[in-house]
Amino acid sequence: MDSETTPSDWVIRSTLPSGVERIEAWFGGHGYEPHRHDTYSIGRTLAGVQSFNYKGSLRHGIPGNTLVLHPDELHDGMAGTDAGFRYRMAYVDPALIQNVLDGKPLPFIAGGLSSDPRLYRASEAFVQALDHPLERLEEQDALYDLAMALHAVAGKPRGRKHLDYRAAERVREFIMAHLHSSITLEMLEQVSGRERWSLSRDFRVLYGTSPYRFVTLRRLDCFRRLALDGFSLVDAALAAGFHDQSHMTRHFTRCYGVPPWRWLERLRSTH
Repeated sequence: MDSETTPSDWVIRSTLPSGVERIEAWFGGHGYEPHRHDTYSIGRTLAGVQSFNYKGSLRHGIPGNTLVLHPDELHDGMAGTDAGFRYRMAYVDPALIQNVLDGKPLPFIAGGLSSDPRLYRASEAFVQALDHPLERLEEQDALYDLAMALHAVAGKPRGRKHLDYRAAERVREFIMAHLHSSITLEMLEQVSGRERWSLSRDFRVLYGTSPYRFVTLRRLDCFRRLALDGFSLVDAALAAGFHDQSHMTRHFTRCYGVPPWRWLERLRSTH
């Protein structure tokens, strides 16, 4: 596991083999600036009050609740009291949920918090102690349970009723295979067989973000791997497909709430 620490705050990132990124953290005050992931952020407050601005309101996570932040929704993070807060979080790729839902709109949990016991049970595998490895079959079962719980608890889906999931999935697979190329909407139209704006709307409903944002976030994933492998920030940015380091830095900070040099410094400080 990798640890991210400051004199008072810490974050541990699981490095066990898994298709789901998992962390555990403690913050005594302000945690993150407003930022957006293109994954579900699903977590549990272990101690204290975990406060965050989400969908125009200040929310407060406490032990017993399940946090479910929708992909690409702006949020921040801070302690709700002077005692600080401790939590675990899993970042779940919407494509893993779509493997189960097979083209239904992504479930949306209003307010980003739920006290429903179905979600609490279904998220248990991903918010258990980070030194517990998830076997492949265990993870697949847990993803199925999570997708079904999200669908049940969310109720009536938001978004369009008629979606071309197969066309959107062809686009997602094309993007993953051509991250280091210059990808255009014309290319995505040809791959999908769909008109670009209908395709973009379907992609947002099915995967939680736009095709452009999806490309950017996957390049940031690549940048993080390269930076952790010892590449300089500029070399990692260029190799990941960004125009330059400043271009990458703007996107990184918007996604993770901290600049890349700070993120990397915290991770490396404990190695």
